[in-house]
Amino acid sequence: MHKIVLAAALAAATAFACAAALPAQAAAQLHSQTAPANASGFDLPPLPAAAQVSQSTVVDGHALKYKVKVGWLPVRDAKGKTIAQVVYTAYTVPGKNRPVTFALNGGPGASSVFLNFGAIGPKIVDFGVSGDTPSAPATLHDNPSTWLGFTDLVFIDPVGTGYSRALVDDKQSTKDFYSTDADIHYLSQIVYDWLVQNGRMESPKYITGESYGGFRGPRMTYYLQTRLGVAMNGMILLSPYLDPLAWSDKYVSPMAWMTTLPSIAAAHLEREGKLSAANMAPIIAYTRGAYAEALMQGRSNPAAYAAMIKKVTALTGLDPVFVKNSGGRLDTQAYLREVYRSKGKLGSRYDSNFTAWDPFPYAPRQRSGDPILNGVIAPTTTAMVNFVTQTVGWKDDAQYQTLNYKVNELWHDDKDANQGSVTQLREAVANDPNLRVLIAHGWDDLSCPFMVSVLAVDQMPAMGDPTRVQVKEYPGGHMFYARPASDALFVADVHALFDKR
Repeated sequence: MHKIVLAAALAAATAFACAAALPAQAAAQLHSQTAPANASGFDLPPLPAAAQVSQSTVVDGHALKYKVKVGWLPVRDAKGKTIAQVVYTAYTVPGKNRPVTFALNGGPGASSVFLNFGAIGPKIVDFGVSGDTPSAPATLHDNPSTWLGFTDLVFIDPVGTGYSRALVDDKQSTKDFYSTDADIHYLSQIVYDWLVQNGRMESPKYITGESYGGFRGPRMTYYLQTRLGVAMNGMILLSPYLDPLAWSDKYVSPMAWMTTLPSIAAAHLEREGKLSAANMAPIIAYTRGAYAEALMQGRSNPAAYAAMIKKVTALTGLDPVFVKNSGGRLDTQAYLREVYRSKGKLGSRYDSNFTAWDPFPYAPRQRSGDPILNGVIAPTTTAMVNFVTQTVGWKDDAQYQTLNYKVNELWHDDKDANQGSVTQLREAVANDPNLRVLIAHGWDDLSCPFMVSVLAVDQMPAMGDPTRVQVKEYPGGHMFYARPASDALFVADVHALFDKR
């Protein structure tokens, strides 16, 4: 997630050709895992050496043995000085030439724990769906939908998240790590270094990112292809923050409203027990047709405008006065209060059918945090700290940063950040005829609406095979994978992408 998304509500993760080389990308050679004493003048104890443990899980009815390794890789500047240490959690299964997938969440400022313990790792903790509470036991259990059966997994925590840390001050960190280009460069270098250190350069390689991690995915893939000489076989982007321009110019362009209306309508269908691809198809067609036309015509066509208000009211189930006063343009935060106002509750930006009590129901604007965001930090942090320090035995006294708001506040955009990652997605796909991409969304997500990706991909040239880049939608929100039925559909689509290799 981009800082706009994080500030508005940061979850499982969510903004922004190559500039001059930055210090974080300088070294391609292997690095030692021994921290230099007082490398930056900071009084920090060295990070522990890598630790690993053997575990097993059950996949498709069969026991799967694997190793978990927690370690770190240094980031060096142009003079060879270590300026940061990036911690990773790797799950590997014995076998020759197995695929390896690198996983990142978003923010900026989110660790990778959400994908690890919520979606694709061999163990999961329950969070992110109705009924889950922050104080519930953070108990890990086997993940029946883990990807470990068909790919090794490496979860990367960017600098400032998890246990990863900068060894320079905030001003230098902002320059070296907390900007669009610097972030892509040093994280791509971490992927390169892990592959070299583990003798995996010839393995089939994939990258998956959620939210702002989905913004990173195409840019890292393109940078790895064209600067570091590492070609990805595929990308899986979950609820990606792909094209921020879709939200721009809300006064004239219909794009901002076209991207959110289908998700609001999907949430209404779900409340009525009618959500399906068949029922969503005419809503999507209306959104990109008569709805967009009515918004563009404005007051020049009163009949079309009135018809649009009536249609939007029917699609959303909202109070017709609210829809009329909104001009058929449903602001996300206003909607999330309005839809549950009579019950004294708020909907989540990440899944509008996930609710919590509104502690300030008479305030003119929402004053509390997002219901899902406020509920995921405790179980994921507890589970990760216990797993790393107790199960794996990698012990560090630092605080585990599940979501780091300071990183989000320090983040700054480079000149092309608001162009999103559609350009790099097109270029990466054009560069490699074998590269395949799956873009996955939950219908109810208002933080990174699925229509943004649908519209972006529909404008891409086919480049020989239009199925190489696919957009799939599932019941649920930003973390649609928290719903077992949606997760099963998603994993089947991911498996199909790997099978295409």
